[in-house]
Amino acid sequence: MVDVLVVGAGPAGAVAATVAARAGASVLLVDRAGFPRDKLCGDTVNPGALTSLRALGLAGRVEARGLPLDGMVLTSREGDRVEGTYGRGIVARTIRRRDLDLILVEQAVAAGARFEDGVVVSAPVVERTGDDRVVRGARLKSRTAAARTVRARVTIAADGRRSGLAIRLGLIHQPRRPRRWVAGGYFEGIRDLGRFGEMHIRPSSYIGVAPIPGGVANVCVVTASRHGWDEPSSLLTTTVERDPVLGPRFERAGLTARAVSMGPLAVDAHVSGVPGLLLAGDASGFIDPMTGDGLCFAIRGGALAARAALATFAEPRDGPAELDRLRRSAFARKHRFNRSIRALVGYPAGVRLGTLTARVAPMVLRWTIRYAGDVAGSRAGESRWAV
Repeated sequence: MVDVLVVGAGPAGAVAATVAARAGASVLLVDRAGFPRDKLCGDTVNPGALTSLRALGLAGRVEARGLPLDGMVLTSREGDRVEGTYGRGIVARTIRRRDLDLILVEQAVAAGARFEDGVVVSAPVVERTGDDRVVRGARLKSRTAAARTVRARVTIAADGRRSGLAIRLGLIHQPRRPRRWVAGGYFEGIRDLGRFGEMHIRPSSYIGVAPIPGGVANVCVVTASRHGWDEPSSLLTTTVERDPVLGPRFERAGLTARAVSMGPLAVDAHVSGVPGLLLAGDASGFIDPMTGDGLCFAIRGGALAARAALATFAEPRDGPAELDRLRRSAFARKHRFNRSIRALVGYPAGVRLGTLTARVAPMVLRWTIRYAGDVAGSRAGESRWAV
């Protein structure tokens, strides 16, 4: 038996494992993939996420490997452009997810967690007493060992937007709207890349461009249409080449490897878990990649899940309520903001309003860039996220 079983070794899971292990808990961290592994993501660690990593003493290698970005550029199809910085001395960092995740897993192991990759969770272990149920671990399968049951005082499900544990327990679902899909890949040869991330908002999609170390860029197209989704390389290349703003910059650019896709993106979670099991990262709800704060939610959410787990060892039934309280305090305002942005870009009228705002009140969009980057938390300092 372990104190904490963490399922999913992305940033949320690795941070949760680190925090719990540092507190003296016995921790097993597992992931179905073999590490290091590639992951479709915007690859941007925004200023607020960096602040959280610094507070946890986990930022050093990320900052050393990552490429600094000073802010974001927003454009419309008509050529409107707004450039916003995060503020003096405040930067984001871009780093491939395969590198970020490996760094965080290695630091979890250094903190005392045990890590096993190539492990699939087949089912939660659930004990029932009357109408009550408590999760007491999970059934694990791997390529190299027989299936086994790992019992745990608390399990943290950080296994993504299609979390097997959360789905089996009926804790998450995909909303009817919005229904968006993403295709992403790495390009080399793009002209005029600088120290800014880019978000190009179009009537039926948006395109993110993030320079990363090595002279390449992460490029993602998010769209409400499933047309071409099964051929992501063609969809991605055609979209950027035909775009009136981006097309000239991509004339000599090409993918470094086959693009990948996934969707639908949004995930809603109506609770933070059930007794004995807590949700973290995308498994706890995923709103939209547009604001670029998914890694910030993951890092902070992983730390909060670990705090809730440690606080409720004696009575696991209190865990979900404690995590609900922590998450409301940390995320309520930002979730409302993200849902508003999601709704705004979901309709042509909203895109037109954004275009008009860029022309007559660009300061509104510059404020939006800073808020989306969690700059306020960065300026407030690191003590809030020290665990």
